[in-house]
Amino acid sequence: MNTLPWTAAWRIARRDLHRRFRGLRLLLVCLFLGVGALAAIGTLTQAIRGELNAQGRELLGGDLEVEVWQRPLTQEENAFLESYGTLSQGLRLQAMASTEDAATPVELKAVDANWPLYGRLTLAGGSTMGAPPPGQAWIAEGAAERLDIGPGDTFRLGTQTVRVGGIIEDEPDRLSEGFALGQAVIVPYDLPGRAGLTAPGALYQTKTRLRFSGNDDPEAVEKAIEQRFPDAGLDIRTRNRASPGADRFVSRMGEFLTLVGLAALVIAGIGIGGGVSSYLEARRASIATLKILGATSGDIARIYALQIGAAALAGALAGLAAGVLVTPLLAQALGALLPVNTGLVVDAPALLRAAGFGLLVALVFAAPPLMRARSYPAMALMRARVSPLAGEWRGAALPVGIGLAAIVALALSGSGEKLLTLTFLGGAAAMLGLLALIGLAIRKLAARMPRPASPIGRLALGNLHRPGSSTAALVTALGFGLSAFVLLAAVQTSLDGNIRRSVPAIAPDYFVLDIPKDRLAEFEGLVQDNAPGAAVESVPTMRGAILAYGPEGAERRVSDMEHLPEGAWALRGERGLTYAEHLPDGNVLTEGKWWPENYDGEPLVSVDADLAEAAGMKIGDMITIGLLGVERTARIASLRRIDWESLGFNYVLIFSPNTLRDAPHNIAATVSLPPGEPAGSLLRDLVRTFPSSSVIEVGPLLTQAREILDQVALAILAAASVAVLAGIAVLLGAIAAARAARLYDTVVLRVLGASRGQLLALQMAEFGLLAAILAGVALVLGAGLGWLVIVEIFDFDWLPDWPRILAVLGGGIALVLAFALAASLPLLRARPARALRQL
Repeated sequence: MNTLPWTAAWRIARRDLHRRFRGLRLLLVCLFLGVGALAAIGTLTQAIRGELNAQGRELLGGDLEVEVWQRPLTQEENAFLESYGTLSQGLRLQAMASTEDAATPVELKAVDANWPLYGRLTLAGGSTMGAPPPGQAWIAEGAAERLDIGPGDTFRLGTQTVRVGGIIEDEPDRLSEGFALGQAVIVPYDLPGRAGLTAPGALYQTKTRLRFSGNDDPEAVEKAIEQRFPDAGLDIRTRNRASPGADRFVSRMGEFLTLVGLAALVIAGIGIGGGVSSYLEARRASIATLKILGATSGDIARIYALQIGAAALAGALAGLAAGVLVTPLLAQALGALLPVNTGLVVDAPALLRAAGFGLLVALVFAAPPLMRARSYPAMALMRARVSPLAGEWRGAALPVGIGLAAIVALALSGSGEKLLTLTFLGGAAAMLGLLALIGLAIRKLAARMPRPASPIGRLALGNLHRPGSSTAALVTALGFGLSAFVLLAAVQTSLDGNIRRSVPAIAPDYFVLDIPKDRLAEFEGLVQDNAPGAAVESVPTMRGAILAYGPEGAERRVSDMEHLPEGAWALRGERGLTYAEHLPDGNVLTEGKWWPENYDGEPLVSVDADLAEAAGMKIGDMITIGLLGVERTARIASLRRIDWESLGFNYVLIFSPNTLRDAPHNIAATVSLPPGEPAGSLLRDLVRTFPSSSVIEVGPLLTQAREILDQVALAILAAASVAVLAGIAVLLGAIAAARAARLYDTVVLRVLGASRGQLLALQMAEFGLLAAILAGVALVLGAGLGWLVIVEIFDFDWLPDWPRILAVLGGGIALVLAFALAASLPLLRARPARALRQL
C-alpha cells in the first residue's frame, strides 16, 4: 500500500489543526515554560560572558597583570615586562582612613601616572580622571559618608594627611579587584610608602599591569614570564581572565541553572506526553476514519507528527521570544554586580540550544502516545470510546532512544563540567525513576486497600488505581517539583541555623593587620583600656608560595607541573604563612605529632590534611616555600583538620617558630568585644596609636556575604519555580488526558442522582489523598537531599527549621489542590443529555 507523500500529509494535518492549537495548548504551555527558562538563562549567561570578554582590558586595567605579595617587582622583572609594552605599577592593601571624629577601614589602591592603561575613572559630577595628583585621593561614596567628608576635606592615611579630590562614581577595573574588605580609596603610588604602610613585613600586594605595544598573545606572554621567573611567586592574569571569580561564578551558576531548567523541561515533558495523549484521544474518530479510508499506520504517524511538530515549534518559538524579552529585566537586576548589557540580547547559540532541548524533549515524550495511536486497529478505535489508547512501546523505542541520546549530547556539548552534568542528569533520571516506581506502588497499594464506607472516599480511592489512571505521572512530576521546594527550604533554613548558632559565638568583631611585633603588648593594653574584657588573639603573619614538595631528595617543583592536582588550591600563588608554639584552637591533629615547646631542631611544618590529601603530601616529606625572595625548607611533622567555620586565623601551613621567626613580619590579631559592649573610641585610638595598622570590621563582611547568598538563593528559587510550574502543567495535562473517562464517570454519577457538591467533594477527596501522599514523598526526598547537601557537601550541621519547611510544602500542596479543582470545574458543568448522546 502506498503511503501519503509529506505534502499531502501536511494538507490533511493543516486542515485538522486548529489555528489556536486547540487540544495542544498544554504542549505549547509546557514548551513555553521550559524553553523560555532555558533561553533566558542561556542568553543572560552568554551576555555576561560576552561583556567579560569584550571588556577584558578595561576590567583588568591592562592586557596582563602580575601580582606579588610584600615586595615590588625587581628591576629584572620590570625590564622583562617592559619589553612587551607600557607598565602601570600599583599597590593594594588594607588601611584605616580617619578624621578627628571618625575612622573607617578602607581598601587602599595606590596607582602611578599611567593608570588606568584602559578605561577612565568617573567621578561624581561626570568628570573622567586618571591617577589622583600628589596629596589628593579619589574616595568611594561609602567611605566619605562614614567619615562625613566631601571634596576639599582632608583625612589621614597612616602618617599622611590627604585631601579628597573627588567621589568615585565608576571605577574601570573594580570587578577585577575581587571581594572588597572595605570601601575603595585611590591614592598616588608613593603615598603608602610615605605613610609607613609598606614597611618590611607589612601585608601589601603589588599589582603591575602591562599594555602590549604589539599584537602579542596574552597566554604566550604569561607562559614566557612563568618560564623566565618560575619561583618568583608571581600570580598572573590576562585580559581573557580579567575577573576569574566573576567568570567562574557566572559559568557555574549558569550551568547549574541550565541543568535545573532542563530538569524542569523534563518534568514538563511528562505534561507534553499527557497533552498529546489527550489530543489523540479526542481524535479517535478522525484516526479511525482515515484508517477505514485506506490510510496506513505510517500515514497516521506522519499526519499527527506534523500537527504535534507544528505546535511544538510554535511553543518553542514563543518560549525563545519570552526568554529574550525577560533577559533585560534580569540584566538590570544584576547590573550593579556584573557587567551585562541591559538592552535586548540575541545570542543565537544559546537560543538554538534552548530550542533544541525543547524539541528533543517533545520528541521523547510525544513519541509513545503517537506510536500507540498509529498501531491501534480502526474498529478498536471505534468501539473503545472510553478506554485509553494502549499498545506496545517497541515502536517508540527508536525515537525515544535517539531523543535521549541527543539531549545528553547537547547538555555535554555546552558544559564546562562534564562530570557534574552527567551526575546531575543521572541523578535527575534516578529521581524521576524512583518517583515513577513510587507512583506505581501507590496504584497497586490503592487497589489492595480496604474500601472506605463513604461512597465518596471509595470512589476517590478507586480513581487512584483505575485503568488509565494518571497517578504515576502526577507523583513523578509533582513529587519532583515539591521535593525541590523542600530541598531549597531545608538548605536555606539549615544555613541560617548554622549562621545564627556559630557566628555570634565564634566570629570576632575586628581583624587587625600589620601590628608591629615589638608593640603587641601595647596593642593589647590599648584594646583593654577601650573595651575591658575584650578577647585578643594574635598570630605572626606573612605571605609565601609553595615552590616544591615531596620525599626528601625527590621533591617536585610546582612550576614544573603542567596541571595542579584537583583540590590543591594552596599550590597556586602566594598564601598566608605563620608559625606557632602550640596547636591553634579549632585545629585537630589527624596524623603525626606537634613540636614541643621551645623547639629548636630541624625546621618543621604542619599541613592542612585536605591539602595533603589532594597534593599527595605525607608525613616526613619536605616542603620548600618562597618568602620575600628567599627559599626555606621544612619537613612535614603533622597533618591537621581545620575548622574553617571559626572565622579566625586559619592557615594551611603552620611552621615551627625556629623556621620563620627571623623573617621580616608583623602581627595580625582578632578582637572580640564582650556581648553588648560598644566599640566606643577603639577605632580612633587604634588609628592614632598604630597608624600603619589596618582594621577590618567583620559585621559588614558578613552582611555582604549574606546578601550574595540571598541573591544566589533567589536565583535557585526562581529556577525551581519553573519546575513547580511545569509540575502544575503536568497536573492539568493529566486531568485533560483523562477527561473523557472523567466526563463519563461524572455524567453517570449525575444520572444516578449525585449533586455538584458531591462531585466536587469527590474531586477534592481524590486530589487531597494524592496530595497527602505527595507531601510525604516530597518531605522524605527533599529533606534527604537537603541533609546530603548540608552535611556531606557543605560540611555544616543539620539544623533545618521544620515549621518553615512544612509551611513551604503546605503552600505548594495548596497550589496543587487549587489548580486541580480549577481544572475539574468544567466537568461539573457538563450536561448529561448532551454527553450521553456523544458516547
